[in-house]
Amino acid sequence: SMKVTEQIDAMEVSATNPFKFLVVTRVLATTFMLPVLVMFTDFVALMGSFLSVNSNENVSMLTFFIQVFDAISFLDIISSVLKSLLFGFTIGIVGCYKGYNSSKGTEGVGRAANAAVVMAMFLIFIEELLVLQIVNAIRMM
Repeated sequence: SMKVTEQIDAMEVSATNPFKFLVVTRVLATTFMLPVLVMFTDFVALMGSFLSVNSNENVSMLTFFIQVFDAISFLDIISSVLKSLLFGFTIGIVGCYKGYNSSKGTEGVGRAANAAVVMAMFLIFIEELLVLQIVNAIRMM
């Protein structure tokens, strides 16, 4: 929307680098906040699964978490953080690229947002396949 309202052009005229202030900050924000969001949702999922198991089988919290962390390897945690960093970077880059190159008008902004979502989903799917193959190759060593 800043492209449509010509705010980016105003930044360029005033000798301010819009790439530095708009793109870099957004890409860094998505890259570093997506792993935080993933860790938070992992914590909520663990608490929810504990509540479910505890209500059905009356398992203590200590027993539950010992069994959970016995099943999780260090490679699982590292690959999860690596993927969330990679996905956050991809979302930030694609969103900024499509938004920065959107056409004039609100219709162009809507099309750019839709195209950004579709492209980011496709790239994340490809990245997931590649990272999964690498992790499985490391696991076989």
